[in-house]
Amino acid sequence: MIASLSLILICQLIGEIFVRGIGLPLPGPVIGLLLLLAILLMRDRFNVLARGPLRDSGVENASKGMLAHLSLLFVPAGVGVIQQIDLLAQHGLAIFLVLIGSVLVTLVVTAGAFLVASRIVARRRSAP
Repeated sequence: MIASLSLILICQLIGEIFVRGIGLPLPGPVIGLLLLLAILLMRDRFNVLARGPLRDSGVENASKGMLAHLSLLFVPAGVGVIQQIDLLAQHGLAIFLVLIGSVLVTLVVTAGAFLVASRIVARRRSAP
């Protein structure tokens, strides 16, 4: 379990170093997650790589354990919001309106994407 968690954190660290070194406008953990995905895909394709933390679903079990306690990761974000409560009081209405607007835009775009995808699937099914 510790080796699997270490692998996850090492991938995140490599992603952070890569992003900061090149100056990409992406979060480092995203690049680290892509690296971990590549490692897991290669492990599944080449059995010789299934060693150490990569064998016996070690990384998968470690990530499930982390997901079980994911709510703990929201505590620092909540503390940050409370520290900025004065800004929230000043701009609360604007923040609320932006949140409502972004939810509505997301719903419309998601529904549109679903309709387009369902039409494409229906055409493929009806085409001989």
